[in-house]
Amino acid sequence: MCMVIFAPLFAIFAFATCGGYSGGLRLSVDCVNKTDSDLSIDIAFAYPFRLHQVTFEVPTCEGKEREKLALTGDFSSSAEFFVTVAVFAFLYSLAATVVYIFFQNKYRENNRGPFIDFIVTVVFSFLWLVGSSAWAKGLSDVKVATDPKEVLLLMSACKQSSNKCMAVHSPVMSSLNTSVVFGFLNFILWAGNIWFVFKETGWHSSGQRYLPDPMEKHASSYNQGRYNQDSYGSGAGYSQQASLGLSSDEFGQQSSGPASFANPI
Repeated sequence: MCMVIFAPLFAIFAFATCGGYSGGLRLSVDCVNKTDSDLSIDIAFAYPFRLHQVTFEVPTCEGKEREKLALTGDFSSSAEFFVTVAVFAFLYSLAATVVYIFFQNKYRENNRGPFIDFIVTVVFSFLWLVGSSAWAKGLSDVKVATDPKEVLLLMSACKQSSNKCMAVHSPVMSSLNTSVVFGFLNFILWAGNIWFVFKETGWHSSGQRYLPDPMEKHASSYNQGRYNQDSYGSGAGYSQQASLGLSSDEFGQQSSGPASFANPI
């Protein structure tokens, strides 16, 4: 039930906080010649973080000439893979919810439904782990590539000590950090659900079928002991009765001897 409730929500939070991101930073270049300065250089970037395609123009502090620069790095592969896993996990969670609620009999028929559900759960657990780890590394690289101090090093005007270059504001990465957190939460949720899905398959029931029950084994040993005791008791009683019968016969023979001897007299 927890899987049905939280899996779609966690998947939505994961791809929404990553796929819907857009941010930027602002820089300023104060040249010695104030007319060449530019105190508001805006650099915007967004998902899928192909930063090498993000271009911007900055002053050179050498007259009106400006240079065109671009950010460094392409981190689209890890971001797109993460969002793709989140979208497909969301769709599968919705489909599984419908099957659990409305098609429970079909789900359990021939053990096919639990078997498919188990395989898909294992696969998505692995994909969430790989996707979250890759995106966490990609996000770390995005932060480095969009760090205002690193971007200022790309400008030729900022390499001259007479010019003053500074960052007005840095990009806000809180939503991207949240996406990484939800990625690993999805992994924990799907990995934890593996055991519950496995219990629905025939593998779990067949494994329990052949396990010996300790209580039954103990009861069997106890009954066997009682049977041996009863057998021993009945055998001993029979032997005792037989010996007593023989003694009575012998006693009768011995007592009849003197009686027959006394009669002729």
